Amino acid sequence: MARNSYSKRGQRAKSPVKSLRVRSGDKVLVIAGEGKSNTPRKVLSVLPRSGKVLVEGVNVMKDSQAKRGNGGDNINSQDYIEKPCPIDASNVMLVDPQSSKPTRVKVVRQKGSASRRVAVKSGDEI
Repeated sequence: MARNSYSKRGQRAKSPVKSLRVRSGDKVLVIAGEGKSNTPRKVLSVLPRSGKVLVEGVNVMKDSQAKRGNGGDNINSQDYIEKPCPIDASNVMLVDPQSSKPTRVKVVRQKGSASRRVAVKSGDEI
């Protein structure tokens, strides 16, 4: 059985980092999945290694947290906090800053300057 020469024995090889066109703080529309809607939402964080994003108000799960303090009173009582879980980056689409409609993104590279993201529909920088 041939082994991957890039990984040590007993260790899993690292997954490649995917190039995502979405960054934290962007406005996106969820175009597929349970959170599908026409409401623009904010990206909280991006997980490029797994190809997923955390979007505000989408795929929210409740997690139980045991109460702390008060010298051990109310040991059995719990608080529930809501936290977003990641969704796949292919299920979101960036919002065009000019028309507030979903758009594709292209990366424009110019000599001597950093690359910038541009909306395909309007040509505006994101």
